Amino acid sequence: MTAVDSDPRVQELRGAVARLRRQLAVLPGELPDRVAADDELAALDAMVSHGLPEVPRLRRSLLLIAGAVGSVSALSPALSEVREGIDRFGKLPPGR
Repeated sequence: MTAVDSDPRVQELRGAVARLRRQLAVLPGELPDRVAADDELAALDAMVSHGLPEVPRLRRSLLLIAGAVGSVSALSPALSEVREGIDRFGKLPPGR
């Protein structure tokens, strides 16, 4: 087991990403940015799986995912979990 594997932040974020991906996959109806959201979720999972990721890159992914699925209220709780998981890696400095 590597240090990344034992980091609880990594496990929490990967779990949140997996839940959002599952919910996105079973979401009925048309979502124009579904593919973009799923691609970015896969990239986010890969980032945290291969070492401690850079917080700015995590936040960029979150913005892309939120932009793609943020208007779907059914995904709001799972999206919040992903945001909270990213926050555990480091919050933005005040004033940003």
